[in-house]
Amino acid sequence: MFLRLRPAPVALSLALAVALSGCGIGKSKLNPWNWFKHEEVMTLEPKDGYPDVTEDPRELIAQVTALEVRPTQGGAIVAATGLTPTQGWWGAELLAENDGKPVEGVMTYRFVVAWPDPGSPAAGRVSTPQSREVTAAAFIPNVRLNEVAKVVVVGADNQRAISR
Repeated sequence: MFLRLRPAPVALSLALAVALSGCGIGKSKLNPWNWFKHEEVMTLEPKDGYPDVTEDPRELIAQVTALEVRPTQGGAIVAATGLTPTQGWWGAELLAENDGKPVEGVMTYRFVVAWPDPGSPAAGRVSTPQSREVTAAAFIPNVRLNEVAKVVVVGADNQRAISR
């Protein structure tokens, strides 16, 4: 038996080899190694820049209803719960006063929250006190905790304190 080579597959293989070898040269769009190489860096900064906010626009929570200090491995977690006048308040945070340093053994926090969106339905809803509760927490490391004898959380209408 005599095997005959067909010229069509040989020519096709040769043409394919030449075409594919051209993909590796330069910046051919046919070469998969050149795909997704052009990275574009964009910023999310507004066109006019960020507004210059020197003050925190949040305000004190209406009432501080609960305060708890739980020890952890590296210090303690101060958790406070407060009551807002309506639903939809957000951005709750315990802001430490005096740069987070206790004054005469007293660590003081301001419990602040942000207004709800004025156009939202929740901004006008009062509903039940449970639906208006907001909780925020802060961490006191062991280094600072050794100087703390009392923790105070301040709201607009009241404040709560807990001591050792």
